[in-house]
Amino acid sequence: MSHDHDDRPQLTPAQAAAVLTPPSGRNGGDLVVESLQGLGATTVFGLPGQHALGMFDALRRSCLSYVGLRVENNAGFAADAYGRITGEVAPLLLSTGPGALTSLAALQEAAAASAPVLAISSQIPTAGLGGGRHGYLHELRDQQASVRDIVKSVHTVRSASQIPSAIAAAWESALTAPHGPVWVEIPQDVLLAGTTLPVVSAMDATPRELYPRPELTIAAAHLLSNAERPVIIAGGGVVRSDASGKLLALAEKIDAPVVTTFGGKGAFPWEHPLSLRSWLEDRHTTDFLEDADVLLVVGSGLGELSSNYHTFRPRGRVIQIEADAGKLESNHPALGIHSDAREALADLLEAVEPREDAGAAERVRTVLEKVRVRIDAQELTLEQQVLAAVREALPDASPSFWDMTILAYWAWSAFDARRPNTMHSAQGAGGLGYGFPAAIGAAAADPTTPVLAVSGDGGAMYSIAELATARQYDLPLTWLIVDDGGYGILREYMTGAFGEASATELSRPDFVALAESFGVPAVRTTPESLAADLGKALAEPGPSVVVLPALLRMFEPTHL
Repeated sequence: MSHDHDDRPQLTPAQAAAVLTPPSGRNGGDLVVESLQGLGATTVFGLPGQHALGMFDALRRSCLSYVGLRVENNAGFAADAYGRITGEVAPLLLSTGPGALTSLAALQEAAAASAPVLAISSQIPTAGLGGGRHGYLHELRDQQASVRDIVKSVHTVRSASQIPSAIAAAWESALTAPHGPVWVEIPQDVLLAGTTLPVVSAMDATPRELYPRPELTIAAAHLLSNAERPVIIAGGGVVRSDASGKLLALAEKIDAPVVTTFGGKGAFPWEHPLSLRSWLEDRHTTDFLEDADVLLVVGSGLGELSSNYHTFRPRGRVIQIEADAGKLESNHPALGIHSDAREALADLLEAVEPREDAGAAERVRTVLEKVRVRIDAQELTLEQQVLAAVREALPDASPSFWDMTILAYWAWSAFDARRPNTMHSAQGAGGLGYGFPAAIGAAAADPTTPVLAVSGDGGAMYSIAELATARQYDLPLTWLIVDDGGYGILREYMTGAFGEASATELSRPDFVALAESFGVPAVRTTPESLAADLGKALAEPGPSVVVLPALLRMFEPTHL
């Protein structure tokens, strides 16, 4: 069989000469960075270690920008945020053993949030592989076994010529819906060995498109067109696939109220007459969703938080659009459509018949009023004041990154993100320490826009070392630390469950003095001056810290 190569780009004589006589002094590490450049990467995150030095040395000979954090887990959070903000692959360079293992909590969050992180880890020398217990520094019997349950795919390299193909395959995997973290592993000796292979040129790693099956689109459109009380739940998949416009058009075409999950914040306009906002942890919302005769769930698995802690019991037909096949019908029987949210919504928008429901907006107002009355009855003025101050101070275009802290729990339900893909939290995996290093990744992605991080004092201590990173790269981010002297949400949980809390009270530093010791300007604020202090900090160049001593409370749950 003959193959026609005429459509492929032809090398000029100068390019051909460069291929035949590549520059000297290159090694496996150069093949790594050349592959990343060939795939379109511009920024990499990481932290060097003994077995990975070949990659880090090669960075000097590349045009890649490097952002080095102080802890591998934080480097992973930064890469996660870069991937969420840009929609591009975020390379994460790691060393062996402890370095690789320290990144795992961040990779779990990337997996839960479908962030395209490409972790490239070194390995001990090839001679030590296979579980032979040779006693190499950082040796694990099977390093890959520690990551297989977390990442989408694992790609192993054992020789230099395998490096470009392994990285390209991982890149494609990371960007194929649903996005997610992937793992490439390269032994130390392969990274350090000299190579005469040609310089890696442009590479193709186009992700596979995920389209809905037409018969499922027809069935879903029929259900929605003939529904009496259709409702839409919009999850993080709508944000990740940049499908907010399609969602809005569909909701208006069929007059369907929309509630966004915590991962789907910003997917639907907060003040729209059909917007139920994000009050998923409220029985009034749950009742409304249960009453729908057709419920369209887009880009959500209806997990614990999105189902009011699994108390949600739909009575009507459920249509579920989900890029992760394993989440289809994982919690509720449904017409499951395995598809990228954008593609499925585009097809549905064409296929549905318009329907009018003059009472839909009024039913939405009724639910929101019931929620407001419930919250107002709990005397939570301080919490609402603080959240409103953050919203007032934060520019609409600025992304915000929220740690697992009481103010973030409030924000999930009550914060108007205003724009898609601007509000992010660690609610996927639920680990502490996400907010500030994630903000570093976002600021590295777009240094022209100020970024906000929100942490409690407990979560802040997980990533306090990254104040040095923010200062070193002079990144435009402000860190709001709500200091309540402990793990506030766990204090509430334990007091509620056992009558008193234990292991939740913390001795903590003077955060203002500590930030200033890193050369980062800081201010202690009050609820009354928070909006002004936060706005001033966000408006000034470089990193800053705002500390708010406050004991915040959660609103009462409705699932117990």
